[in-house]
Amino acid sequence: MTVKTQGRPLTGWHVMAMFVAGFGIIISVNLILAFNAVRTFPGLEVPNSYVASQSFDARRSAQEALGWAATATYRDGRLFVSINDRDGQATIPGDLSVTVGRPTESARDVTPHLDEALSAALDLAPGLWRVDVTAHAADGTLFEQQLTLSVAK
Repeated sequence: MTVKTQGRPLTGWHVMAMFVAGFGIIISVNLILAFNAVRTFPGLEVPNSYVASQSFDARRSAQEALGWAATATYRDGRLFVSINDRDGQATIPGDLSVTVGRPTESARDVTPHLDEALSAALDLAPGLWRVDVTAHAADGTLFEQQLTLSVAK
């Protein structure tokens, strides 16, 4: 069947070419978005979930027994981290490590050097940031806490 328009006739081949081109664009865009989503966020927290789960309860109980709580704030171009014990007193572990990055990707994570006041100069763009705090107590207990930091515009 041929439909006559003012210009060239619209044939079945033209309609099929439009469908193939339209769906080709949709499929191409979906593949590009899926590829970039997987490339920037692999979804891995640990290399082997099963092995990590075997000691999870013991590590969590030991960390909860410490009673530590970490907080992170950002103002005037500086990141401030604080760790308080069960009584609210500031605790400064000797091996404190902080990693700052976006929640959805780990490619551009940074590990700033903290000064004596547990602060570091950082240029953080507005939005959500993930702050991973890792330290050991005097008795060797591992303390890990993942904080979410919101930087205003």
